[in-house]
Amino acid sequence: MSDTALGTITKIVKRNGNVVAYDRDRITTAIFKAAASVGGSDRAKAEELSSKVEQAVAGTYGKDSIPTVEDIQDLVEETLIEEGHAKTARAYILYRAKRADAREQRQLQGEFSDNIPYKKIYDTLRWNMDHGCETIEGINSIIEAGRYADLVHAVEKRYDEEVALGAEQMLERIPGVRIVIIAGPSSSGKTTTTIKASEKLASAGIKLKAINIDHYFFDLEMHPKDEFGDYDYETPQALDLELINQHLSQLLEGQTIKTPHYDFKTGKRTLDVHEMKIESNEIVLIDSLHGLYDAMTQSIPSEQKFRLYIETLGQVRTRDGIFMRWADNRLMRRMIRDSWHRNLQPLQTLTHWHYVRRSELRNIIPFIGSVDYVVNSAMPHELPIMKDKLFKYFPEAMEKYKDDAKRQDAYVRAKRVHDMLSDLTPVPDDGTIPEKSLLREFIGGSEYQY
Repeated sequence: MSDTALGTITKIVKRNGNVVAYDRDRITTAIFKAAASVGGSDRAKAEELSSKVEQAVAGTYGKDSIPTVEDIQDLVEETLIEEGHAKTARAYILYRAKRADAREQRQLQGEFSDNIPYKKIYDTLRWNMDHGCETIEGINSIIEAGRYADLVHAVEKRYDEEVALGAEQMLERIPGVRIVIIAGPSSSGKTTTTIKASEKLASAGIKLKAINIDHYFFDLEMHPKDEFGDYDYETPQALDLELINQHLSQLLEGQTIKTPHYDFKTGKRTLDVHEMKIESNEIVLIDSLHGLYDAMTQSIPSEQKFRLYIETLGQVRTRDGIFMRWADNRLMRRMIRDSWHRNLQPLQTLTHWHYVRRSELRNIIPFIGSVDYVVNSAMPHELPIMKDKLFKYFPEAMEKYKDDAKRQDAYVRAKRVHDMLSDLTPVPDDGTIPEKSLLREFIGGSEYQY
């Protein structure tokens, strides 16, 4: 945790009323990002200004005070203006206003269509508490007591039972259901979940036949690019949605289609390559990042679709009460998998993650409210393994991107994950992880073929 000025600020009050540990670096980063938006590039100056903000807080509210987030933001604005940084102050004020407006819009939307699976989150927290793994300290205690293998067994059993229950609900809706959509954000574990659900359906004589959505990518030169010039595979607009809908309709009418073939090495697709037909005991499977995106299956009536959503709904917190973000859990999974599956260095995945998240928030999260079933793929026992495999990269990322105005997103994520994992006991031996575990999808050694 960052040093505090004069030892006066150690806690702050968040907007939801929770009291959490104070971190000066959050102020510094906010000021630096505001300055960068108007051409600034001096993080040292941002650090100097954040120190002045702390002094202003102490002078305004007294020693050992516990200010609110809003209190600190007010004093950031005042300090920037008083110190002669009018342009940065204006950028900060505009950014703050946009964030406030976004929060208000989320609250208004929540009154009509709340797409957060609160019951699932609550059940997850209760399960974690019952098994002593709802905190970093609890997981450490389990490892110290030699009960890590017991935790692995319990978590794997919970996940397998959830997937099996989802498959049972699919069976109950047959023959009405003609398409099963298994969707979720990056590295949530869609592939393993699909395999396990398929095994359950197969035992009832039903087969899932996948239509490979990846083959429907447009040629790479037609893909949109991000601000760094990288091609964006994360957006549904990179897919030929019209052709997907045409082929789905034809399949359900009993016709034989020929799907395209996309070559990721050349970035080119060829039309009419892979022949596909649905038999009487088969259901079309869409296993896709954007399976819930309405435009992908708009030609198919809703009652003919079963939508299963998977997400790392983890409920593990630090001693300060900070919960690990679901996206950070998935980021670590992808950092590991990319390193051996796509030959990408972990820091490359970290810097790419900003538009993965942007696409998720725009094209996946808004549709959670439309799903038929939710699977939680977060596994508390994976965190000690992630710590062992990845922790060394986060200090490197923090140092590398701290002063890079264009990479502040990567810096903030690296610091947040570093702080979350810093007190966790690592587990270097993954031998206790079953060969059919979802975690094997990311760390390797799975019995399943991916």
